[in-house]
Amino acid sequence: MRWDDLFDDLEGQLERELHSEATDLRLQEERARLDKLSLRTRLSNVVRSVGLGGALQLRIVLVSGETIAVRPTTLGRDWLAADLPGSGNGRVQCVIPLSAIAGVVLSDEQNLASLAVESESTGKLIERVGFPFVLRDLCRRRRSVELETRGGVLAGTIDRVARDHLDLAVHPLGTLRRAPEVLHYRLVPFWQIHVIRLG
Repeated sequence: MRWDDLFDDLEGQLERELHSEATDLRLQEERARLDKLSLRTRLSNVVRSVGLGGALQLRIVLVSGETIAVRPTTLGRDWLAADLPGSGNGRVQCVIPLSAIAGVVLSDEQNLASLAVESESTGKLIERVGFPFVLRDLCRRRRSVELETRGGVLAGTIDRVARDHLDLAVHPLGTLRRAPEVLHYRLVPFWQIHVIRLG
């Protein structure tokens, strides 16, 4: 009888030990998975849970301290393109470098979606396109832009895009880039840019 109790006790201890070991292993695996999650991956997971251009609205806190509400449309390698809802004269598009994001305000369900076990890449070319490429495209198209930077808001047209900065021909928003309209030229380092609003 005593041996039965002893063996039952040993069996119970072994089961608890094995269960504890399995739990520790799962916790280690989860910690390792979280260590690999980037801001871009979490944003991608949230966007993927609703779909691009869907009803998803994110509140993004910029490094300037400003909080803006956006509807994501495209997520590149190191940037986010979005619509700014609530603009009186229609839809305003913007591009936000991920380096300008100080935080993202998420609901409970968005937070859970951001932690989903999904691969970072879906294999789309746009996911490999970097911020300088977007700037070069805006330069090539001669789009009027409004740059929100650490030094203030600048309006104009991007003339050139170099390795780590751009040349902005500063002119009033809503006017075309013509020599008489250009007030001056500004060299703007990429890391100074918080938001690019497209005119």
